[in-house]
Amino acid sequence: MEANSTMQQQVNVYRASLLDFPAPTSNPSSDFRYIQDGLLVTRNSKIVDIGSYNNLISSYKSHTISDLRGKLIIPGLIDSHLHFPQTEMLASYGEQLLEWLNNYTFPTEAKFADDDYATKIASIFLHQLVSNGTTTGMVFSTVHKSAADALFNAASKLNMCLIAGKVCMDRHCPVELQDSPALAQQHSAELIESWHGKGRLAYALTPRFAPTSSEQQLAALGELAKQYPDVYIQTHLSENLNEIEWVRQLFPKHRSYLDVYDQYGLVRKGSVFGHCLHLQDEEWRRLKSAQATIAFCPSSNLFLGSGLFELEKARQHGINVSLASDVGAGTSFNMLRTMGDAYKVCQLKHNPLCPLEGLYMMTQGAACNLGLEHTIGNLNTGTDADFVVLDPAFNELSALRTQHLIEERTISAPQDVLFALSMLADERTIFQTYIAGNCVHQVNKELN
Repeated sequence: MEANSTMQQQVNVYRASLLDFPAPTSNPSSDFRYIQDGLLVTRNSKIVDIGSYNNLISSYKSHTISDLRGKLIIPGLIDSHLHFPQTEMLASYGEQLLEWLNNYTFPTEAKFADDDYATKIASIFLHQLVSNGTTTGMVFSTVHKSAADALFNAASKLNMCLIAGKVCMDRHCPVELQDSPALAQQHSAELIESWHGKGRLAYALTPRFAPTSSEQQLAALGELAKQYPDVYIQTHLSENLNEIEWVRQLFPKHRSYLDVYDQYGLVRKGSVFGHCLHLQDEEWRRLKSAQATIAFCPSSNLFLGSGLFELEKARQHGINVSLASDVGAGTSFNMLRTMGDAYKVCQLKHNPLCPLEGLYMMTQGAACNLGLEHTIGNLNTGTDADFVVLDPAFNELSALRTQHLIEERTISAPQDVLFALSMLADERTIFQTYIAGNCVHQVNKELN
């Protein structure tokens, strides 16, 4: 009886409108699951049931039900490219990519040689993620091994699914931010052994971008990629025209920017390339054949004036695309607002972005690209209970905008609600964030 009582206490039942993509799809605008008046049931850290209120209520009458009617539950959001040490420099004025790195990024990242400082920012960074509904991030740390340790340690305390890596740079950056081919390989290997596969954590080999790594360093990281075939790889690709020309000068023997990474075994499934704004035809084809992923960073691309991502071309080539904030060149941790910027970019390219496609690229689609669709990215039974409760009426304006979309305390048009929030959202939109079944954020309430 005591064991059964304990299990009862571990069951949580939520009543709300529910929206997700239960399976991988190339057509998210039609292949979604929407339950207008639904129940989501979790036990311990897992989702154990999902369905309509009328169909399930008889099984859960004895449980306390969290009544969230009028709100929308979606899977926890996945941010596929962002920079933990750039948290404090978000919204720094002006410049384009290369100047911005020298004037803002490198001086900020140098501060992370101080372990206490790295620990402090790691806490703030993760709080910003969860308060904006992001439950999984693919994250760049700094060159300092201890900063990556601080980030992983903070994420492990939340039982968070986090992919991260120590940045590797051995040239064309300040001396205090340089490692070496041997040190990059050694520290990356030590971090892999310490954190990869520990709980819900995973490691990503992280050359910042080709110009800041010598061929020797790229080769050393390629050796690690071969030694650890299940680790991820993250870097930048073809973000800025001046950057591309610089790569051409630094690597004259290579056919393209992507070919630089490819020659060292860094292009494969599980590789995520940020930006990809100015690709050659052969690069599109190679990304597809390798099953690699593009991280579409619309806010950052607009902020730095880097260019407009060609989502339609990526669709035509059948390339994996995920959405990403790229904080701090991106201007918000909020992935709903990032989706709004993606819509604007697609409008400028005359290729509309359906809000359901946007949601897919930061939930199930992103999970599939990372090989994690069996654990995150949806509301399927058996998956980790990472989910977000959205409040469409979080302020006076949003309540006015969405009032006709909420009938009898249920949401009647989820696509319209999503689109409205992609333009209006801030952290108040995120009523609650759950990681592995635990509420780690509630609006206007601090949780330990």
